[in-house]
Amino acid sequence: MTDFIYEKDADGIVTVTMDMQGQSANTMNERYVPGMDEVLSKLRAEDVLKGVVFASAKKTFFAGGDLGLILGIDKADDETFHYIEENKRPYRELEQLPVPVVAAINGAALGGGYELCLACNHRIIADVKGAVVGLPEVTLGLLPGAGGVVRLTKLLGLEKALPHLTEGKPVKPQAALAEGMVDAVVGSTDELIPAAKAWIKANPDAHTQAWDQKGFRYPGGDALHPKVRQIAVAAPAVLYQKTRGLLPAPAKILDIAVNSMRMGYDAALRNESRGICALAVTPECKAAITTFFFGMQAIKGGKVRPEGDHWQAKSAAILGAGMMGSGIAWAHANAGLPSVLKDMEMDKAEKGKSYTAMLADKRIKRGRMDEAKKDQLLSQIVPATEDSAFEGTDLIIEAVFEDIALKEKVIPETFKMLGENGIYGSNTSTLPISILAESCPDPSRFIGLHFFSPVDKMKVVEIILGEKTSEETLRKAYDYVQQIGYMPIVVNDKRGFFTSRVFSTYLDEGMALMRDGMAPVAVERAGWLAGMPVGPLAVHDETSLVLSQKIRKTHEALDKRLGVENGFSIDMEAGNPIVDAMIEQGRGGRHYGGGFYEYAADGSKSLWSGLDQFAKGNAEISMEDAIDRLLYRQAIETLRCLNEGVLRTEVEANLGGIFAIGFPAHTGGAIQFIRGLGIDTFAARAADLADRFGERFALDASAFDILRDKQAVAA
Repeated sequence: MTDFIYEKDADGIVTVTMDMQGQSANTMNERYVPGMDEVLSKLRAEDVLKGVVFASAKKTFFAGGDLGLILGIDKADDETFHYIEENKRPYRELEQLPVPVVAAINGAALGGGYELCLACNHRIIADVKGAVVGLPEVTLGLLPGAGGVVRLTKLLGLEKALPHLTEGKPVKPQAALAEGMVDAVVGSTDELIPAAKAWIKANPDAHTQAWDQKGFRYPGGDALHPKVRQIAVAAPAVLYQKTRGLLPAPAKILDIAVNSMRMGYDAALRNESRGICALAVTPECKAAITTFFFGMQAIKGGKVRPEGDHWQAKSAAILGAGMMGSGIAWAHANAGLPSVLKDMEMDKAEKGKSYTAMLADKRIKRGRMDEAKKDQLLSQIVPATEDSAFEGTDLIIEAVFEDIALKEKVIPETFKMLGENGIYGSNTSTLPISILAESCPDPSRFIGLHFFSPVDKMKVVEIILGEKTSEETLRKAYDYVQQIGYMPIVVNDKRGFFTSRVFSTYLDEGMALMRDGMAPVAVERAGWLAGMPVGPLAVHDETSLVLSQKIRKTHEALDKRLGVENGFSIDMEAGNPIVDAMIEQGRGGRHYGGGFYEYAADGSKSLWSGLDQFAKGNAEISMEDAIDRLLYRQAIETLRCLNEGVLRTEVEANLGGIFAIGFPAHTGGAIQFIRGLGIDTFAARAADLADRFGERFALDASAFDILRDKQAVAA
């Protein structure tokens, strides 16, 4: 038994150390059930058995289910049900052993790993880095199907269990102890097994779970308790506000948790199995596992990173202490990267540094930071007005105003301050990197580093390759973005890159719906129901109509300079006239006092009454059509970016769309959205939208070849 090391001591206590061979973590792989059965069989055959300790030889305790196997489930049939039941069966047999069983948790015990702990009689965790417990299945479109829903509800009661079940956040040792999720905490991993054995010796009869004892009562009240009934009635409405009805897993978890209190234990466990079978085949589950597990693994594990030695910036300079520059300075300070924040005037540079102080003060107020950490952050930022302040630096990020002439002046002046092996990044959102690179003394060391506002919350960076950007510069930029704890999304150079192009379509389609006769409030509702973070009119106010107009005029000037037409090829025929008219009427967005919305002094807002002037039609647009128009427009533009080679991988298309633009997370990203619906189904609906609403939805059949080719390779 190489996966399960079985050791019995002189006191009759068996330690089972999980050490799944050939993998970095213990999982419910194909050897898990046979291995557990062998362990249980051996335990039952012992003549003198006083107790059992489950431990791990890995850095983590137990990682839970094999998501690759779950992703392959395509039918909620008897075979799937049997697979789920078999995986959880050993846990039920474990808690029926006639001796105490203790989980010695040395690291992360999440999902099936924590479900193993729940099947034990006692749970001890080491208060060390990386040690957490929890049931994160909901974040992958699933539910804890190895007894987690039923057992945690019995352990904590419905009220305390629901947040852990429906939100899936990992819980650190001391908090887990306070919540009742573990029973004891020790200071180191070396103390775990001795503490577990000591508990077994002190509690030889503690081998029957509370819920298997006669007269068991749920903490906080049984199913008929008035408070529990009130929670059961109110919880669906609370969940809907959070999920908008777009995520089936939280609702299914709530249903199973509540009903587990109304039926026998074994029946409740079977009902839980039926629930995970139903969820495993949903598009939302497939999307979450594909994007948020395997996709994130690919990014974090370096599968889309250029090969080569890892690089770390030791110093940096940020040019421009405006909103973006100040935000980047915060990100650097937070990651321990010393940075010079340069502006033309010291007052502006100091103000930029004060942004970090303001963010730190907010965290101090919420108990998430102390004054010492704030002082440490501020010490990392040096305001300056002279280039000499950052001579020899590893990294320069130009974050001046989005004006090509200004950037072309700043870049060559400051590049000479760069260290011999340093790289130079431009925080531009739409200007072509290859054109900006023409002003750089060494274009091979020049790259786009597009941060998103607000930088402290939007933890993603679009890395843009210019025509002459070297592979070494790309590798260094990729490592830098990960060094500061942000997600790198690599794209090739083209007007608007990826994120700005797709984001523009969302803004434009919102205005197109309004133009076609849909009430502005219904337009915003469609965005909400689609799963976007903010409606298209509200988000346009936040980014500002003035900025939209400036970007357009910048590209018109660039077209004249390059002698081309429509270099920024996004069809904005609905939005441009509305933006111009709004600005003429003094409505440039929230920063300018109002735009699509009126803003009151108390922080409330309401849609501006003058928006009806922009309705050129009186079409009865259904909510279904409005939702699809907002989503399909973005998905089509993402597909175009993939076909044009602007995007290099589907993983980056999906994660970039979700984290940078806010494409609905339940879809798994725009390309996964197409795959989830089915390529043919998506193509037919796009053709229908094009026929009824305009050529911006039109795609020829070859547009999907790249997806079909990759599907064939995967198969």
